[in-house]
Amino acid sequence: MQGITRRITIAAVALAGAWTAASGAVAAERPLWELGAGAAALRLPDYRGSDQSRGYLYPLPYVRYRGELLKVDDRRGLAALLLLQRGRAELDVSLNASQPAPSDRNDARQGMPDLDPTVELGPVLKLTLWENDARSRELSLQLPVRAAFAIDFPHARYAGVVLNPVLDYFMRDVGPGGGWRLGLQAGPVFADARYHRYYYHVDPAFATAGRPAYAANGGYGGMQFTASLSKRFGSIWVGGFVRAYALHGATFEDSPLVRRRSALLAGIGIAYVFAESRTRVESED
Repeated sequence: MQGITRRITIAAVALAGAWTAASGAVAAERPLWELGAGAAALRLPDYRGSDQSRGYLYPLPYVRYRGELLKVDDRRGLAALLLLQRGRAELDVSLNASQPAPSDRNDARQGMPDLDPTVELGPVLKLTLWENDARSRELSLQLPVRAAFAIDFPHARYAGVVLNPVLDYFMRDVGPGGGWRLGLQAGPVFADARYHRYYYHVDPAFATAGRPAYAANGGYGGMQFTASLSKRFGSIWVGGFVRAYALHGATFEDSPLVRRRSALLAGIGIAYVFAESRTRVESED
């Protein structure tokens, strides 16, 4: 899966609204919302397992919202609707997304249907495993389960279910001069047969001498490792990420559409924050 839940298959969209910066972890009066705009440059494979990657330049909306239920920040992906919080357990509703991959631009998929962009929606259970006294370091287990939909505007079709449990280590106020925010994530990816068929199935109608028919099954879909870094310099925000994945042992590893079993992808963004609310709320971020 493309995109950043931790899926950078979430990568462009993760940059487009997920990460923001603040210095320190002390609760203070901060704007309820902030808005900005900029640009993000990314280098992404067409899909996990593709041996072809492309550069993208996207508009980058900067959105920060510090509501009691709805939050948009650097720790919750695109956005999160807080459903329940009890002690160290938190249940959110979250979103994720991935970029399209036209088959006429991919050697492995020549003559096959295009891969449309996907949008994912589902619950995420977060369990805080450890936190320091200053609340500037945190280790958590995150368990997102999302339904994926392939979007061919104005139509959308169900594309399966993805489970991507991750260990997340989040640090505030790090690096030279402080103020940097660093996130490290690692975990396996699982998906049902429908989802894997969307990316790795080869129907007999599209089989060739070099691309035999293949039926993809559900199950283990490899490992992902992600590092993200961001900081706010006055009205300027900068951020970036690096992600690596490995497909060794994945249920679809033998698909003829899998031409590379590991890859590195990355992105960087910059945005200017031009508006904020007069309403202030207590927040650490």
